[in-house]
Amino acid sequence: MSTENLNTENLDILEQEKKNVDRLLSMNYLTPDNATFAATPGGFVSLTTAEKNWPRVTIYRAFPFTQPGQYLSVREPDDKAKEIGIIQDLSQWDEATQSLIERQLALRYYMPTILRVHSIKEEYGYAYWSVLTDRGPCRFTISSGSSSVVRLSDSHVIVKDIDENRYEIPDLTKLTPKELKRVDLYI
Repeated sequence: MSTENLNTENLDILEQEKKNVDRLLSMNYLTPDNATFAATPGGFVSLTTAEKNWPRVTIYRAFPFTQPGQYLSVREPDDKAKEIGIIQDLSQWDEATQSLIERQLALRYYMPTILRVHSIKEEYGYAYWSVLTDRGPCRFTISSGSSSVVRLSDSHVIVKDIDENRYEIPDLTKLTPKELKRVDLYI
């Protein structure tokens, strides 16, 4: 094989690699003009674009606390969760689609709000919480030595239990002084 043929082959390989990198780095924005979401009989969400139909997709928030309705990642539902595209702003879609996607996000990001902290008992490296949430009374356990309680702002806190369930205290100032003293040990 001549040097000229090797150089041409190398250029072809480089050009193909450049196309692959460009494809991987490009953002595919999903809009009402190029995508249609629908509910499946099983209660999931499907997606149809001009290129393909996905019988089921999963939806993730890129910024779940600061921009919950913007930059939603639509992915394939398998273990690799390959991204199909991004919804820049859910409010640009019709009400039916917004409702469908918001229901799916509510399932994925289920997070009861803690209204009252009845008790927190610490034993053997675990803290056992008894609380009242917006969904009713609840008991859960957190690991005392880990970062189970995360402060999002001066007054906003997320609590993650040992089963990876999340609970929210949106405003610590709404707790009584006694409740705040209980929670303060974990912040």
